[in-house]
Amino acid sequence: MTVLQRTILALAGICFFGEVHGQPLSPPAGHLFVDTLVPRIDISINPDSLQWLYDHPDSNQEFHASFIFNNTLVCDSIENIGFRLRGNTSRWAAKKSFKVSFNTFEPGRSYRGLEKMNLNGEHNDPSVIRAKLCWDLMRDFGLPAPRANHIALYINNNYFGLYIHVEHIDEEFMKSRFGNKEGNLFKCLWPADLSYLGEDPDLYKMESGDRRVYDLKTNQNSDDYSDLAHFISVLNNTPPDQLPCGLEEVFNLADYLKVAALDIFIGDWDGYIYNKNNFYLYHNQATGQFEYIPYDLDNTLGIDWFGRDWGTRDIYDWEQHGSELRPLYTRLMDHTVLHDQFSFYFNELITGFGTMDYFQEKTGRIRWMIAPYIETDPFYPLDYGYTITDFHLSFQEPLGGHVTYGLIPYVQVRISSALSQLQLTNIPPVIKYFAHNHPGPDSDLKVRAFVEDEDMFPEVLLRYRVNTGALQTMVMLDDGLHDDGMALDRIYGACIQQVIAGNTYSISVGATDGEGSYSIRPCDPATIQVIESLHPDLRINEFMASNSQTLPDEAGEYDDWIEIYNADISEVWLGDKYLSDDLGQPDRWMLPDLTLEPGAFLLIWADDDTQQGEYHANFKLDKDGEEIGIFDSESTGYQILDTVAFGSQTTDVSMGRTTDGGTEWTVFFQPTPGASNLTGSLSENRDKRSPVHIFPNPVRQGILHISHPVSLRIFDANGRQVFMASGCRMIDVSSLPAGLYYLLPENQPAFKFIISCDR
Repeated sequence: MTVLQRTILALAGICFFGEVHGQPLSPPAGHLFVDTLVPRIDISINPDSLQWLYDHPDSNQEFHASFIFNNTLVCDSIENIGFRLRGNTSRWAAKKSFKVSFNTFEPGRSYRGLEKMNLNGEHNDPSVIRAKLCWDLMRDFGLPAPRANHIALYINNNYFGLYIHVEHIDEEFMKSRFGNKEGNLFKCLWPADLSYLGEDPDLYKMESGDRRVYDLKTNQNSDDYSDLAHFISVLNNTPPDQLPCGLEEVFNLADYLKVAALDIFIGDWDGYIYNKNNFYLYHNQATGQFEYIPYDLDNTLGIDWFGRDWGTRDIYDWEQHGSELRPLYTRLMDHTVLHDQFSFYFNELITGFGTMDYFQEKTGRIRWMIAPYIETDPFYPLDYGYTITDFHLSFQEPLGGHVTYGLIPYVQVRISSALSQLQLTNIPPVIKYFAHNHPGPDSDLKVRAFVEDEDMFPEVLLRYRVNTGALQTMVMLDDGLHDDGMALDRIYGACIQQVIAGNTYSISVGATDGEGSYSIRPCDPATIQVIESLHPDLRINEFMASNSQTLPDEAGEYDDWIEIYNADISEVWLGDKYLSDDLGQPDRWMLPDLTLEPGAFLLIWADDDTQQGEYHANFKLDKDGEEIGIFDSESTGYQILDTVAFGSQTTDVSMGRTTDGGTEWTVFFQPTPGASNLTGSLSENRDKRSPVHIFPNPVRQGILHISHPVSLRIFDANGRQVFMASGCRMIDVSSLPAGLYYLLPENQPAFKFIISCDR
């Protein structure tokens, strides 16, 4: 038997640490959320259907439509999308908001990683920029927030005005931020105050109007509210002296304190703290904690409907008085340690992130970019009579009515008043995103944690015991050399080398700042048992994350697939082992009850349709990139047998090991599902079966020559198409980065060639 083996595709740019994903990810803007220009979205819909939507503003009825996205960088067209109204009170505005759904009529379909788009009219905001600024600030502050940008909306070729495109909060959002999407996601609307109603989970299924207050958006078949009920019970019933530790078991407390600071800074009266409204709770399966995510941030930065001065309101007494309590805010403000952490985050926000320079730079850039679209927006004047003059004035002047501040003066007042109200004290270092791996015998136990404090360089120690032995410590470093991410990113790492089978390791992280303040997390040390395992040598040998015509399953469906290969010298029983697309959830799907012979292959359909048979997993692969892992049995702590991480994939192009079970990976334009990868190998320069050949290889002068004029495509090492042409004899590749590429002539075998860095 061989020892534990892991494979990570370095070319995918994904680094895996352990089996706990703590720190939220922040995906790049990509083509859909570019904000240096205003993309155009075209919707084509039957005029009668469009009129029906306007005649029935309270309906969520979706109609068939077609969709075009064009930002001059990409132009995509999609048929058979769903189109409907969205929003609450905005449904009755003249300038309405819309939802685009790519998967309503085509189940499982997404567009560049999105299943839905929210197109918000922002009719309350004369600057049409407030929500965009708030989402950007939230992301810059290190919190999981939707991406957003401005778009010009056309319906049936008629200009409907300037909109803000805000990323939809759904399973795909959770996957991209937390690395998993299987947990319960609750959409919480008024009057969602998180008050304790009792231990019975069904008590939290109460309704307001025609919807649930805590509306479960995922796992609806099970309709299980027990995790939410437990969180609310802990929040309300934990004694004050135990509140931080008790709440951190079930809730990402530190990040919520940052959200609370940001909500109060931007004057978000329509969120949880003031209005018991507009937030999501997601049960993160990697950490076991609920994550708090706000949404609908248009009524902010000086927009007011209550006659309140949100710019000067007390940051420690921000909730609405005379109504139900908001325990998630009031209990935290009443607790000295949490009160002081909130103050620390508020000060960090207004002195390091949401400064006047930040807002002036953002508004200065975006204002003049969107002004021409405001000037010709036919719906912009309809709700409040706004003109292009009002648009420009709104950045500095109150316009009356619900616009009680100019945008920039609101920020000035809020910063000034908050600085006068802040009660700053030295806080103990905040430790969060604690993570560790589950090593096998003779492997390394790696530990990581994020630590922040007024002291930029606190002392951080890994505290551990082996079995019942004496407490030991090890310095954790933030230098980029100790499994800690990048240097000076406040992520600290340490490693206990070559753990021993049969031992139990109890671990925690302690931090001390220059003032002597000390903290430790987790409150109860994590325990890792190192269990002896035979580590059968199972490999992920090949996979396809987008299958449209390569290979159908037994139902005739073209689904994602994963090929498993037994590289061991002995047969391996698979019935107690697992396959997963989430390395933080190793027991995602148990492999079939069968024995795989040495050198044999097994094809698994990743189609999230287990009813089709025992070879159909309960997950799909993400074309935009993710992870796959094979894990040993529960008795070994789900030790890793093999993993692979990959980037964006091309339809009907697979990735696999160059030799079965080998270490090198390559792209297969002729996939080999269920068979040896050697049959799909590529020519280095010329295939004897083909009249076409290429030269020189490697390319050093920028010109690749083709022996015969053919239609061809060129792909990079990730399988992404970078060039397409017809009838070429010479191709200028000087603009492409150095590296490995694949040239695929029409109806001919593929070639691989290298663009040299020496050119």
